[in-house]
Amino acid sequence: MGKKIWIGVAVVAALLVFKGVSAYNGIIRNDVAVNEKWGQVQNVLQRRADLIPNLVQSVKGYAAHEKAIFENVAAARAKLAGARTPEDSMKANAEVSSALSRLLLVVENYPLLKADQTFIRLMDELAGAENRIAVERMRYNETVGTFNTSIRVFPNSLVAGFTGFKTKPFFEAEATAKEVPKVDFGK
Repeated sequence: MGKKIWIGVAVVAALLVFKGVSAYNGIIRNDVAVNEKWGQVQNVLQRRADLIPNLVQSVKGYAAHEKAIFENVAAARAKLAGARTPEDSMKANAEVSSALSRLLLVVENYPLLKADQTFIRLMDELAGAENRIAVERMRYNETVGTFNTSIRVFPNSLVAGFTGFKTKPFFEAEATAKEVPKVDFGK
């Protein structure tokens, strides 16, 4: 009878080890997927950052006296290039978006610039880059959601806690994206 109990204990122990290894491997797969998706977000952010100097140069010819705006765009782009963590990249991306929106407000005062073919092409490329950023952010957030769920459900939460996995941050919208736009048709 004692031998059957030991066999039962050994089978249960083997099943627990197998379940633990399976949970760990699932968490690893999800972690790799998050890193892969973050890499793609970085690719599209870099594409936009590469377009910015050309855009700034085309605007400078028309609006040379707007020096502060050009400096803000350059500083925001430098922060994005120097970001080392997803959190830093997300914050720097918000600054780039804000600086670009201020630059585009300046463009509104220069009708000849808005008709310039180089500027039009750059704006089309920037719009495409912004669309790709939105898609990749969505994919990244979906993958982060899967990962965060996988390390919070039982028994994976035990394995994640034991092996040191922590939840990953979502790529949230900039603060200005949460504001309701103001429309004024004149009085």
